[in-house]
Amino acid sequence: MEDQPRQDSPRVLKVLEALKQASQELQNHPSPDSAESNSSAINALLELETESDSLLSRDPHLSTLSQHLATLKTLVASLRKSNTHHSIMSFLTRRASTQSLSRLAGSIESEIQAWIDRESLESLTRALKQKDPVDNEDELIKLLTQFEDRVSQGFNRELQDLVLKSKVLNLLESVLCDSNSSKRVREHCAFAIAALIKFNKDVFVGQVLMGATIKALLTMASTNSIKVLCTLVRTIKSPLVDEIEFNGQIPKIIGLLNWDDIEMRVMAFVCVLEIGYFGRKEAIDAMLEEGLIEKLVELQRSELGGDLMELEMYDEEGEGENKGGCREKRLLERRPFSSCVARFAVQLEVGEGLRQRERRAFKQQILVRVREASISDAEAATIIAEVLWGSSP
Repeated sequence: MEDQPRQDSPRVLKVLEALKQASQELQNHPSPDSAESNSSAINALLELETESDSLLSRDPHLSTLSQHLATLKTLVASLRKSNTHHSIMSFLTRRASTQSLSRLAGSIESEIQAWIDRESLESLTRALKQKDPVDNEDELIKLLTQFEDRVSQGFNRELQDLVLKSKVLNLLESVLCDSNSSKRVREHCAFAIAALIKFNKDVFVGQVLMGATIKALLTMASTNSIKVLCTLVRTIKSPLVDEIEFNGQIPKIIGLLNWDDIEMRVMAFVCVLEIGYFGRKEAIDAMLEEGLIEKLVELQRSELGGDLMELEMYDEEGEGENKGGCREKRLLERRPFSSCVARFAVQLEVGEGLRQRERRAFKQQILVRVREASISDAEAATIIAEVLWGSSP
């Protein structure tokens, strides 16, 4: 008998989704003056209340919802009775009843969403705990995607409590770090972790900083895992960059710029820009010591690089109607390493991690390294001019 609610879950979910839709309609179209405006939503809720009574009574988590539906039935009867009279008292009664009806519909929707969240989290934690999830990989990815979408809707205290009680972040990190799990599953676990950090950074950031998430992302070394790393740096900012530098992960990130895979090189450069913006002196020093500037000069010299100002000038001659940022964005899509040295220097200049004197010192270091890495005076002069004056015209 204990398994009965779980066996009924698909049927209950179908009924609850219909109840949720009807309650949303009732909240969006409350009107005390026209019984017809609410009739479809009210009738749907009343019909579903009768249909769902036996199903909801089996699940103790749905007892409050059952009470709300019973109250709804009483309130609707009172509202319809007042519609048969036209006195001032009846008018006031209809106004009060309609407001109560809208609030009650909101409570019904909240109870339904709480049940869906609870069931979804239980399903996800069961799937993550399976020793061999390969047979159910598609189902697990579906659950991970649903979880990511749900927490991406914004903060919700009840949902946060469920997440904390379920310890789902521990399970996500465990699967992410498991090299025996498939790449698809690990990447979706990484996306879910990033979504949780954005959901409430203050609560969940500690585990990411102290755990093995960053190491696992860099060990996996896929474009999606580096994309998640960029998101985490953008969200957690300097404290995460400090951890990356302290744990000796900077060389791995710079090393990704040498990959044959163009998408990986582009994503690695995005990560370098994020670290440049939020990194403190130690992180920037570590990147420069790994030969970052020399590598960026090489990338700017490649077919995917170039001088952004010059490229924009040629593009403007061909398509004069396109202006400003849109033209630059299109050029960077075609030539992702255009003016990459200056773009990195700009991140240091406008970023949050460095003091003013550190910014000036690093700019001088960049200029020296550009001169040493350039294959001609003309190349050095072009890049130095961009660094000094910025990468945009």
